[in-house]
Amino acid sequence: VVIILAILGSIVAVKLTGRTEEARISATRTQIESFSSALDAYELDNGKYPTTEQGLKALVEEPTPKPPNWKGPYLRKGKFLDPWKNAYIYKAGKDAKHNKRSYDLYSPGPDGVEGTEDDITNWD
Repeated sequence: VVIILAILGSIVAVKLTGRTEEARISATRTQIESFSSALDAYELDNGKYPTTEQGLKALVEEPTPKPPNWKGPYLRKGKFLDPWKNAYIYKAGKDAKHNKRSYDLYSPGPDGVEGTEDDITNWD
């Protein structure tokens, strides 16, 4: 009986872990969409997106040099970490590989390694 309970417990744990990972991936996609909306508002006000150097921080704090029409903050919070505690990666303009006219925004995903299959991006 104890062995059967242990097996059932491990099956439940595996299923819950899979759902937790799915929830984190979904939350990451939602965060990327939220950041993208804020970046679009920034671009509407200022005529261009923040530079790679200014980064996502330009959405919560006035960047240097100050854009002429900065009307932020565009987001209330300035923590740009995905659910695995990895920093989101933002590359604008010529630094962007996939969206040359705007920006690349992505999470390195569950494995925390940039450029692998589990990255969660704004270009997929």
